[in-house]
Formats: sequence, C-alpha cells, structure tokens
Amino acid sequence: MNRIEDLITALQKKEEEKNKNTVLWILAIIGAVAAVAGIAYAVYRFFTPDYLEDFDEDFDEDFDDYFEDDDEDEDK
Repeated sequence: MNRIEDLITALQKKEEEKNKNTVLWILAIIGAVAAVAGIAYAVYRFFTPDYLEDFDEDFDEDFDDYFEDDDEDEDK
C-alpha cells in the first residue's frame, strides 16, 4: 500500500512542478514583451522631434516683440 501512495505522491509533485513551470514561462513571456515595448517606446521618444520646443521659441519671440512695441509707444 505504501508503494501506491508513493507513486501517487510522486505524480502529484510532478503535476505541481509542471504547473509552476507553466506559470514561470508565462511570466517570462510577459516580462519579455514588456521589455520590448519599453525599448520601442524609448527609441520612439528619442527619434521623435520635439515640436513643443519650437513652439516655445516662437512664443518667446512673439512675446518679446509685443513688449518692444509697448516700449516704443511709451517713448512717444
């Protein structure tokens, strides 16, 4: 009877290891996909031009021009 219980216990342990191995593979795949997505996002951000920087420079020039016009009006 002990021999049958040992076989059943061994089969249960093998099944548990198989389930743990499956979970480990799933987590590894999710991690790999997340790493690739992170790298792709970083490359995208690196190569995408920064349009806001150009807008800020244009805005500053327009802003300075407005105040220069006011200074000229006050001098008159």
